[in-house]
Amino acid sequence: MKAAELREKTIDELSDDLLKLKQELFNIRFQLVSGAFTNTARIRVVRRDVARVKTVLQEKRTGEEAA
Repeated sequence: MKAAELREKTIDELSDDLLKLKQELFNIRFQLVSGAFTNTARIRVVRRDVARVKTVLQEKRTGEEAA
């Protein structure tokens, strides 16, 4: 997920994406503990996507306050 793609989305869409990513991260961690998950690199990708979404969401929120 690229930051440029995220900047084109609305705040509601970003909030939905953030919720989905957090759920995916929870599921990955749960599968990792149970031994069913083998692609540990996916954790890093999802965590970074969460950070990107949070950053863009904050940028949009502060941009609205300034306007």
